[in-house]
Amino acid sequence: MAKKGIPEWLNSSLWSTTSSSPSPTVDDDRTRRHPPDATTSVAPSPPIVDRPPLSPPPSAISTAPAPARPPSKSVINDSHNATGNDGSGTETLPAAEDVSRKAQVVAELSKKVIDLKELRKIASQGLPDDAGIRSLVWKLLLGYLSPDRSLWSSELAKKRSQYKQFKEELLMNPSEVTRKMEKSKGGDGSDPKIESPRVLSRSEITHEDHPLSLGSTSLWNNFFKDTEVLEQIERDVMRTHPDMHFFSGDSAVAKSNQDALKNVLTIFAKLNPGIRYVQGMNEILAPIFYIFKNDPDKGNAAYAESDAFFCFVELMSGFRDNFCQQLDNSVVGIRYTITRLSMLLKHHDEELWRHLEVTTKINPQFYAFRWITLLLTQEFNFVESLHIWDTLLSDPEGPQETLLRICCAMLILVRRRLLAGDFTSNLKLLQNYPPTNISHMLYVADKLRSK
Repeated sequence: MAKKGIPEWLNSSLWSTTSSSPSPTVDDDRTRRHPPDATTSVAPSPPIVDRPPLSPPPSAISTAPAPARPPSKSVINDSHNATGNDGSGTETLPAAEDVSRKAQVVAELSKKVIDLKELRKIASQGLPDDAGIRSLVWKLLLGYLSPDRSLWSSELAKKRSQYKQFKEELLMNPSEVTRKMEKSKGGDGSDPKIESPRVLSRSEITHEDHPLSLGSTSLWNNFFKDTEVLEQIERDVMRTHPDMHFFSGDSAVAKSNQDALKNVLTIFAKLNPGIRYVQGMNEILAPIFYIFKNDPDKGNAAYAESDAFFCFVELMSGFRDNFCQQLDNSVVGIRYTITRLSMLLKHHDEELWRHLEVTTKINPQFYAFRWITLLLTQEFNFVESLHIWDTLLSDPEGPQETLLRICCAMLILVRRRLLAGDFTSNLKLLQNYPPTNISHMLYVADKLRSK
């Protein structure tokens, strides 16, 4: 059978790098968190658990955290100086096009009932970075807000109240829970049997409420079981985007934002015991919280934590099977998802697929596991990731299909270097993806869409 060639529109230097040197190693903890086993033919199983019930029960309001600080100057400069694979051009949109797109978005958002189909079409090309546009559009694309503007006030009040209740119920230790239960029963301190309005008498502490109880329904036993998960969340949150003052450092702003991330991830883990918390979820939450916290509308920014929680839940609902270890080998698990990426590459560029997987024997799990599970947040700088997410969230087919096409486009864009490389150089290239023109990459990904 004749070897399948690449489409004619890809036969351009625009889609290939001219440099043959591998990209410099990125000094961060990404590979330490998801290290590939390049010496074996099968990558290690992802550190994930089982299927979650991702629809949360009702509840809440978050207090207004300290004002957000923008990303560090180096991050912003990186995003504006990113070049295409041919080394020419910059990532920034022409001013006229950017202004036109902003006008289109503002006009659509001004309607009493927003046309989501039209909004998706506009957002897929990337959203402007001002006036809180991305914050509002993401809430609409993720289904947190309905297209009918008249419902927004009641919807937001209800959801923010739900989140406040979650915090009150799920972030307490068992002693606080017991005191609250006693108070609701009328234990106001006037009963002589109670030694203090804040402390229970010994006779009133049941076996199940005792800190040393091993019972399956014991609040304390379950509290201690959660400790390992909470410690993992703490570690991951502390190393979220260490180059951005918004997330990292000892400032009051950074600490407030870290606390918000920990609250959201802890509540998510407790409401979804089947999946709990999986390492790397902090990287998926971070862009959502950052966008909402930097909304120029102070009323919305004050509730960034609660809004981010529900939008995080919505986004995770489309990717949860990638985090469930029991589904790893099923038709919805992470290994099959990676296999689908391999099949997509074979369909569009069999020569490159054969070189990677047959000639150099690179298992796609060595690089694609992190690409897919972390939604490309670790492969590009922060501002570029936001542009990519505009496209991910706006595609009517859903973010999973779009993500696979973008990953396939990433491979095609560096095909010349890959075809000229061996196992070692290609693996290094794919695990430290080089700077590229994001708009061009998304254009190629769209071209790979099945007709």
